[in-house]
Amino acid sequence: MSADVETIVIGAGVVGLAIARELALRGQDVMVIEQHDIIGSETSSRNSEVIHAGIYYPPGSLRAKLCVEGKKRLYAFCAENGVDHKPITKLLVATSESQIPKLKAIQETAIRNGVDDLVPLTGEEARKLEPEVACVAAMLSPSTGIVDSHGLMLALQGHAETNGAQVVLNTHVKSLGIAPSGLYKVAVGDGDTDVITAKRLVVSAGLHASKLARTLPWDGNYRPPETYYAVGQYYALAGKSPFGRHIYPMPDGAWLGLHVTVDIGGRCKFGPDIEWIPEIDYSFDETKIEKFLGFIRTYYPGLDPSRLHADYTGIRPKLYREGEPVPDFSLHGPETHGLPGLMLLFGIESPGLTASMALAEMVADAI
Repeated sequence: MSADVETIVIGAGVVGLAIARELALRGQDVMVIEQHDIIGSETSSRNSEVIHAGIYYPPGSLRAKLCVEGKKRLYAFCAENGVDHKPITKLLVATSESQIPKLKAIQETAIRNGVDDLVPLTGEEARKLEPEVACVAAMLSPSTGIVDSHGLMLALQGHAETNGAQVVLNTHVKSLGIAPSGLYKVAVGDGDTDVITAKRLVVSAGLHASKLARTLPWDGNYRPPETYYAVGQYYALAGKSPFGRHIYPMPDGAWLGLHVTVDIGGRCKFGPDIEWIPEIDYSFDETKIEKFLGFIRTYYPGLDPSRLHADYTGIRPKLYREGEPVPDFSLHGPETHGLPGLMLLFGIESPGLTASMALAEMVADAI
C-alpha cells in the first residue's frame, strides 16, 4: 500500500507552516491540513505578535534555546521576505525598590540564555526614553521586536507551496490511526472512506493537539498529556500611543503581567490578562479591566481608562493547571512514544511564534 502523501502536518498555524516549509525545503511531499477557512486563526493570530528576546525562560530549556535561535532566524526571514517587523525594543520595569532584585535576577537568567544585550537603566534614564513610564529601575531589551503575524504566516505558506507543499483549508480531522502497513491514517470529513494516508505525521494542532493524539491506538505506558485552556483579553488604547516601545512590568510567576505592546501600526495595547477556562470560548468580558487598572497605573500613572476599549481575546494551550509548575515545550517523537515518523507538539504557546523556525528545524531533524 502506497501513501497518499509523504508527510501530513495537522495545523496551519505559524509553527505548522514553518514545519511544512522546512520539510518541503528538504524535498518532502507535504500536505498541511487546517480545519478553518484561513491559516493561523487561533493561537497564532490571537497573541501579542511580540518577537521575544529569550529573557525569562529557564536556562537549558527548549523555550530558551528555541526562542534565542528562532529570534535570529525570524528577523532574517522577515527582512529577506518583506514581512513587516520592527526591533521596537522593550523596557522591563521595576516599580518599587523591592522589585529590583527580581530585575537583576532576570538579567542573569537572560545572560545564561545567551541574551547579552540587556542594558540596565535607572528610573530617570528610563523616563528619558519613555516619559510616561513610572519606575525606579528598568532593563532595556534591544532585540525585542514586533511582527505582522499574518504576513509572516503568508510568507511561510508561500515558501512551503513554492517547494511543492499543499495547504488544505476547511478540512476537519476527526481521528488518527495506523494502517496494517504502518502508514498513518488521517480521517477527515464525515464519511468512513475519507481517509488520507502518510508515511510521516506531525500534529501541530495547538488547542486540539491532545484530543487528536488520544485517537491514536497507543500501546504500552505512553499517554498524551492533557491540554488546559487559559484565555487572555487584550485592551486597545484609543488615540496616540503614550509609548514608543513595549513596556513590561515584573512577571508574576508564568504571567508576564498586563503589559504594553506597540503593534506594527503604532497602536498601543494592554494584555493579556489570564483566566483558566474549561472549554474554548473567545467571548470578551469588558468588566474585567476594572481589576487591572490599579496594576497598570503602577507603571503608567497617566492612564485614562476612558480611552481603553475591548480589542480581542486569545487562548493558550497550557500543559499545566493554575498554580502548578510551568513545564517546557513538549515535543513527543519516536523516542518518547515509540512510533516512527510521528511528531506530536504539545503546549506550544509563547514564545512559540518567535521560536517557530528553530522549532521547525528540530522537528524536521527528528522525523
